[in-house]
Amino acid sequence: MPIEMSVPFTAGREGYASFRIPAVVATASGTLLAFCEGRVDSRHDFGHIDIVLKRSTDGGRTWGPLQVAAENGPDLAGNPAPVVLDTGRILLVHVRNLAAATETRIRRGQVSAADGRRIWITHSDDEGATWCVPREITAQTKEPGWRWYATVPGHALQLSGGRVVVPANHSLPPTGSDVGTEAKYNGGHCLLSDDRGVSWRIGYVDSTASGIVNVNETTAAELPDGRLYFNTRTDSPAPGTRADALSTDGGASLVKPFRPQAGLTGPVVEGCVLQLPDGGPLLFSGPADPGHRALMTVRASTDSGTTWRVAHTVDGLPAAYSDLVRVDEDTVGLLYETGDFGPYETVTFRRVPLSELS
Repeated sequence: MPIEMSVPFTAGREGYASFRIPAVVATASGTLLAFCEGRVDSRHDFGHIDIVLKRSTDGGRTWGPLQVAAENGPDLAGNPAPVVLDTGRILLVHVRNLAAATETRIRRGQVSAADGRRIWITHSDDEGATWCVPREITAQTKEPGWRWYATVPGHALQLSGGRVVVPANHSLPPTGSDVGTEAKYNGGHCLLSDDRGVSWRIGYVDSTASGIVNVNETTAAELPDGRLYFNTRTDSPAPGTRADALSTDGGASLVKPFRPQAGLTGPVVEGCVLQLPDGGPLLFSGPADPGHRALMTVRASTDSGTTWRVAHTVDGLPAAYSDLVRVDEDTVGLLYETGDFGPYETVTFRRVPLSELS
C-alpha cells in the first residue's frame, strides 16, 4: 500500500510566520482535527500565538480552511492538548501567558503569576466546527510555586473507565545560587478529571531536582491491561534522552519515578505514544537521529514499553515534534514538523498503513 502525505500547515502562509507543536485527534465520525500553534510574527516560543485547527473528512488526504480554536488577543495561547470524549465532545486544554513572557523569564521568576503560564479549557460539540467560550482552570491544575508550565504537547486521552488524563510539566523555583533555568528544576505531573472536564485535579507529581532524570514534555497511553504508560523527554545526564514510568491507578500516582529509557534513541525533543487496540503494539513517534532533530521514525513495543524496535522510518529529513492518531482500521496517522532544510518549515500529515507497523 503506498504511503500518502499531505501538508495542512506551511510556514509563512495563512497569516502566520510559523506553525509548531502539532496535535491530532479523530472524532466519533472519523473526522480528523489537526491542531498546532500559529505563531504570528516568528517561530519563537513567545509572542502572539494562536491555537489553529484544520479538519479533514477524508482521512487526512485533504484539509479544510484554517480555523482559530483558541486565542488570547495579541498574547499567547498554546500547547494544544485535545481529547475526544465518549460523548463526542472535544476538550481542548491549553496554556496562556503574556506575549513577552519568555520561558527563561518565567523560569527565573521575572514574570508575575498573572502574566505567566495559566491553564485554560474550551470544548466543541460539533466536531471542531465551533468552540465555546474558554474558561480558566489554573487554580485546580497548577501548584502556587510552579513557574513554567506546559500541557503534553500532543493529544490527551480518556481512559476506558471515563477518566480524562492530560500529561503536563512544570518547573520548580531554584535554590542556592541557581537561577531556575537549570534542567534539574524540570518536573512532570498530569491533570485528572473524572467528570469529563468539568472539574480537575493534579495527579502524580515527579519533581526531584536531582539532575538524574528531569521530566519534561510527556505523552501517555492506556495499555491493554489498564495501566497507564508515560514517556517523557529529559535533557539530564541519564542514559539517553527519554524516560518512562507506569501508573496502576489512572495517573494518580506512579509505580516508580521516571527512569531512563535508552531504547528510544533520539535528540532532546518531544515524542508521542499511541496504543493500538486489539492486541496491537504500543507506538512511539519521534526523530531517531541521536544528535539532531531529524529522521522521523515510528517505533513499536510489544511488551508495554520495556523494549522498542523500529517499525517505520519516514525519511532522513529534519523533523521535530509529532503526534499519532488511529485513522481507521488499517491506518495510523502521523502529524509532524518537518522540512527540506529545517524541521519547522511545515506541519505534515502522513498516512501509515498498519501493515507497515506490524
